[in-house]
Amino acid sequence: MAEYVVWFKDLGKGDVERVGGKNASLGEMISNLAAAGVSVPGGFATTAEAFREFLEHNDLTTKINDALSSLDVNDVVALAATGEQIRKWVVDAPFQPALEAAIRDAYEQMCEGNGDLPVAVRSSATAEDLPDASFAGQQETFLNIRGLDSVMVAVKEVFASLFNDRAISYRVHQGFDHKLVALSAGIQRMVRSETGAAGVMFTLDTESGFRDVVFITASYGLGEMVVQGAVNPDEFYVHKKTLLNKRPSILRRNLGSKMQKMVYGSEAVAGKSVQTVDVSAEDRLRFCLSDAQVADLSRQAIEIEKHYGMPMDIEWALDGDDQKLYIVQARPETVKSRSDASVMERYLLKQTGKVLVEGRAIGQRIGAGPVRIVSSIKEMEKVQPGDVLVTDMTDPDWEPVMKRAAAIVTNRGGRTCHAAIIARELGVPAIVGCGDATEQLTDGQKVTVSCAEGDTGNIYEGMLDFDVQRNSIESMPKLPFKIMMNVGNPDRAFDFAALPNQGVGLARLEFIINRMIGVHPKALLNYDTLPRDVQQAADKRIAGYNDPVDFYVEKLVEGISTLAAAFHPEKAIVRLSDFKSNEYANLIGGKLYEPEEENPMLGFRGASRYISENFRDCFELECRALKKVRDEMGFTNVEIMVPFVRTPGEAEQVIDLLAKNGLKRGENGLRIIMMCELPTNALLANDFLKFFDGFSIGSNDLTQLTLGLDRDSGIVSHLFDERDPAVKALLKMAIDACNAQGKYVGICGQGPSDHPDLAKWLMEQGISSVSLNPDSVLDTWFYLAEKHGH
Repeated sequence: MAEYVVWFKDLGKGDVERVGGKNASLGEMISNLAAAGVSVPGGFATTAEAFREFLEHNDLTTKINDALSSLDVNDVVALAATGEQIRKWVVDAPFQPALEAAIRDAYEQMCEGNGDLPVAVRSSATAEDLPDASFAGQQETFLNIRGLDSVMVAVKEVFASLFNDRAISYRVHQGFDHKLVALSAGIQRMVRSETGAAGVMFTLDTESGFRDVVFITASYGLGEMVVQGAVNPDEFYVHKKTLLNKRPSILRRNLGSKMQKMVYGSEAVAGKSVQTVDVSAEDRLRFCLSDAQVADLSRQAIEIEKHYGMPMDIEWALDGDDQKLYIVQARPETVKSRSDASVMERYLLKQTGKVLVEGRAIGQRIGAGPVRIVSSIKEMEKVQPGDVLVTDMTDPDWEPVMKRAAAIVTNRGGRTCHAAIIARELGVPAIVGCGDATEQLTDGQKVTVSCAEGDTGNIYEGMLDFDVQRNSIESMPKLPFKIMMNVGNPDRAFDFAALPNQGVGLARLEFIINRMIGVHPKALLNYDTLPRDVQQAADKRIAGYNDPVDFYVEKLVEGISTLAAAFHPEKAIVRLSDFKSNEYANLIGGKLYEPEEENPMLGFRGASRYISENFRDCFELECRALKKVRDEMGFTNVEIMVPFVRTPGEAEQVIDLLAKNGLKRGENGLRIIMMCELPTNALLANDFLKFFDGFSIGSNDLTQLTLGLDRDSGIVSHLFDERDPAVKALLKMAIDACNAQGKYVGICGQGPSDHPDLAKWLMEQGISSVSLNPDSVLDTWFYLAEKHGH
């Protein structure tokens, strides 16, 4: 006796062949994870057997196979015509009576007398031999379907969607036999997220494959908008271990524009059951989830990942009526978790140019070519191999042309939309959510699309030179000292953490202040008295945060904790802000507070600034952020570095000031390191070391100040060389003084990155660590290993 429908609660992950991956996974979670706090709305699925019998019942099996076997899927026109023909056959064919009766009985039982309970009708494809094929977004989902007749129509549409163009093309390219694929429709109670929020989350970082975080995207209304890429959602990264230790665990928050949301439509017919409306300006400027909701979602994600034993891609919804969070779908993540982590592939931009547009970077590659602006799927022929596809947003129907492109650029969409998932799967660099790429770029213009510089993807004018390096990590030989990294950009932290390293020897706060904050701390402290225009400029930056000062502290916390989490448990040495007055003046509101200095390099910077009357309150905000990261979040691998200390008297004052602000040397394991970058620091090393746990040598400034030369002046810059005998004499003094006292000594200047022979000399002097720029880690490492005689 054939089985036509099965309740989710009676299904488990072994039922992929009966009901497809999505429905089997819903059953698995309902059966096994409810006790662990994972909430999944109930429902039932039609079986693969019912689908195959439906095709046989209408004599469609052979007819469809004949039509497909003669099709060349690379001929986009023929593909569209054949697909349309097959879908029409399916939609026009009647259900076999037994299947119709089974759906009716199950839906009525689900409604419990409420005749038009809204449901979602989702497709779940099954292929007998492929538990791991992702089929991302290939079949249809219909939302807010009410009443039996509408459910029947939606199920038929779902059946037909097995033969939409993208699904046919995908199966051919992945080598699946159409005959072995069947479709199961899932009928699931709707979550009222139209008055709440919804989105997608992954239990790893989708770009780097970093496994210690949950990455969440969220927008108002029904989740389809995020999945399709129709909105730029809010994004959150949550550190798993910190969350499980019941500590504050949100590492990053990015406010998305969330311009529109999808809500229930007036009718319950497939296609008209939902509509898109604009989101109010006020709602756009706040996050659509609270920190508590972000943590709750992440806990459910961790439980799901633990149960399946692999990274997961999960759709979730927040019900606006009962304010509860629900999981509506979960499937294994298919791209990053399967890539070969032992081979490092690095794309490096060799030139820079004018940035025309920026957005969210997908994948970490670079592509270049002529721009092709495509306004709809009907113009896909325009895109030739090697072109850069530029459009408002792609959907999975574009898959046949996406793989021809050198790169993909869209106005809308977030990191977890279909376009992003497919671009990752195809290995094509993509930049999504640019806002106005289709207006800023012109057809035929030559551009370079770079996703190799962090979260932000840049589209440069012209065809720029770039390099691809491939190295196997297995081949990294052992060295007698530590190689650490200089990392300023938290956007790239997860990515760099995959390089062999012993932590971060220099994390600069300047990058965070410049890129993630952009406003002078004094302007935020005096927000109420700011001139109107400065206030408006600041408002754009602080949207989503409680108040201006909180914004400054929280953004610092996000940047620092991201670095700390990426390299945990290795050390991350964080240098307190080291802007000069001209650099501070460039921040929003900066000109109101900064002095005009003739020579800022030798002016108001470093320790003198922190202890001064008029900057001390700004410095206290940095202390607040560091204290939160170390004491509340628990990242005690963060150490503090003090830059530009001119006298031992200043050293003592800074150490006292840090202690006053709850950052006492030695407490909770806190080490405080001094940047050794003035000749006086090396000459009086023992006097300075009374106050610090070691030195990190800044060879750039040390060289400029020893040789009395400004390396930014083209007239004398040829004399700049960290290997000058005078500089080496000072380096040796600093290293010897630290080693004599058993204290840390590292170097974080540019020197060893540029000159491997200097790194080798430092190694011979007994330095404990060399901190390199990430792009030179592999080369320097191999060079040193050869010289060390391995």
